[in-house]
Amino acid sequence: MTITIRSGSTVMFTGDSITDGLRRGSAHGLGAGYPLRVAQEWGRRHPDRQVTWLNTGNAGDKVTDLEARWQRDVLDARPDVVSILVGANDMSWHTLDPEGYVIPARDFEAGYDRLLEPLAEAGTALILIEPFLLPVGAVIEAGDALVGPEQREEWRADLDPKIQAVRRLARRYGARLLAADGMFAELAATDGAEHWAVDGIHPTQAGHDALAAAWLRLVA
Repeated sequence: MTITIRSGSTVMFTGDSITDGLRRGSAHGLGAGYPLRVAQEWGRRHPDRQVTWLNTGNAGDKVTDLEARWQRDVLDARPDVVSILVGANDMSWHTLDPEGYVIPARDFEAGYDRLLEPLAEAGTALILIEPFLLPVGAVIEAGDALVGPEQREEWRADLDPKIQAVRRLARRYGARLLAADGMFAELAATDGAEHWAVDGIHPTQAGHDALAAAWLRLVA
């Protein structure tokens, strides 16, 4: 079911660095990624429907970080629509740091559920963007480590159950699901993964354009 955004609505994007998009350095507070593209395209299509667009994404955030700031940064704003993209930082980074952060899929799902419950009770419309990992072939730097395809295969094995968790939560709460992982897999098969996300995680300009276009297909 398409979400109808009415004039006067408040729409909030939140999540990790993919949503953050350096928002604190932007005059409008939306950053330079897909939230800005959504707002710009919405304004072009619907000049008669004024919307307040908010972005509370924080680079590096995990589900537990969202929980810690949820009341202040999300619930207190009383948004009409909330769009969430989280999960990239919830992948197990044990391939880089054996003592690093690891969260089982069941705990990820439980924490995410706690984010959604008060929004659902308030009647907030929800858009859940599933986390994604593109199959880039290049070796990249991640902190002080070099990450290649073998490490990303381990990350993929950890991420897949969390993607399934987001899909279950979307069904449970009647949220619109943006199936970003599948979308990027299809796009990568045609144009190459690096065109959409050089490191497999952070979208390029083309990747943000694709996310914005897919997001706008979920609303009217």
